Amino acid sequence: MKIIVVGTGFVGLPHAAVLSEAGHEVYAYDIDPKKIAAYQSGDAVQIERYVNEPGLAAAIAETMDRYLFFTSDVSDLCEDTDVFFMCINTPPNRDGSTDLTYYLKAAHDIAGFLARRKNPNRVVLVNKSTVPVGTARLLERIMHEHGVQNFGVASNPEFLAQGNAIDGSRRPDRVVVGADTEEDYKILRRVYSQFVNHVRIKYVETTPETAEAIKYMGNTLLLTYISFWNGVGARVAEALPNVRMEDLKIGVTADTRISTWGSYVSNGAGGSCFGKDIQSLIYQLNQAGCSTDLLQAVYNINEYQKTYLIDRAIHEANFNFNQKTVAILGLAFKKRTNDMRDSAALKAVESLLSKGVKEIRAYDPLAMEAAQQYWFNPDKNHLFERISYHETVEEALEGTDAVYISTDWEEFRGLSRTIEKSVEPPYLVIDGRRMIPDYQSLVEKGYQYLAVGGALLEHEVETAVPSANGLVAEPEKQA
Repeated sequence: MKIIVVGTGFVGLPHAAVLSEAGHEVYAYDIDPKKIAAYQSGDAVQIERYVNEPGLAAAIAETMDRYLFFTSDVSDLCEDTDVFFMCINTPPNRDGSTDLTYYLKAAHDIAGFLARRKNPNRVVLVNKSTVPVGTARLLERIMHEHGVQNFGVASNPEFLAQGNAIDGSRRPDRVVVGADTEEDYKILRRVYSQFVNHVRIKYVETTPETAEAIKYMGNTLLLTYISFWNGVGARVAEALPNVRMEDLKIGVTADTRISTWGSYVSNGAGGSCFGKDIQSLIYQLNQAGCSTDLLQAVYNINEYQKTYLIDRAIHEANFNFNQKTVAILGLAFKKRTNDMRDSAALKAVESLLSKGVKEIRAYDPLAMEAAQQYWFNPDKNHLFERISYHETVEEALEGTDAVYISTDWEEFRGLSRTIEKSVEPPYLVIDGRRMIPDYQSLVEKGYQYLAVGGALLEHEVETAVPSANGLVAEPEKQA
């Protein structure tokens, strides 16, 4: 089939690459000529500046110029195209609603192209982006406004986890297609022929509105799992004596009715989906007059989690951040990506700057360029000038008073030896991802260790206590 993928971000580019692997003639379209030039180069470094996904550059190289093509002009390609996939950025507005500005611009542009075509064959426009329930109807109205003939609209939400987008596209757990007519279902069955009647992959055909709602429900339920473990599980292990977080997790999830996914505890979930989608669902349900207390609590817990370890450091470890130098390890919202959207590190940095730190020494294996662009200072906000960027963990740790581990990169696991070699106690280790299993070694050497899902740990010091008669009493231990 001939397919045009509109938008080449974290959704569109992997989708286009994997569709081309199935033998479709795929045109990845974007209005940004710099992006298109980077993709056309086939160079992994240039591609990964925009979308960094394991295996993506190799997948592009495999089919480029045979089945996969990149373009910033599709006006002449619309004539005999079978399917358009709308993979447009839909960021949140301040009130939680979805900003459809980019989406609507793309929809009107495509409608204008299709209105001039002479080919009478059916064309299906498919929303791949996460959009509010009812957006397929909006797309339908736009096509009618422009006089487009013989078209269908559908919803086919993506369920990819960043860092695993290529494998997830090749072997999805489900494919959800929402359409109105059997004719449109048939066209999309051809697109996804390798997944229809698959023994493992669920192929679901439903209404466009149900497909749109499935995406919101799925992401909101996942964030609810995360917020439960962060807001309840972690607090139990932090506040109640002698509760071991790892054993708590294993014992609870041994019940086959309870998911193990999301049972890890962290400094909050970020990325382009969870926060945005739950805010959008809250907005949509509020507009419909429904209570959203549960959803609001889930969202609030996740946002609080992004900075609460800094507050714990102040109140439990008596750590004063004013004029201190702090290393922050991990800037991307999760490992295996350079995406910083809604990353927990963003709020942590803002919190640290508000506490008066002298310098933040930042390091991330992939997100350094993105970070420097994010904190670029056109308005000369001198607070952001306190952030310095470093090429290794060791370099970031130099001269610091504390370290904050924010992202679960594998190279941060078991950092105790690196910390011991780089800095001396007194020193505070804040572990937002429980990445240091041998933390006891640090504690024994005089470092303070504060992790999500655990009490503050510090070396017990024996001190001689004068007795009432002036003689030295037996030493007592102070934590």
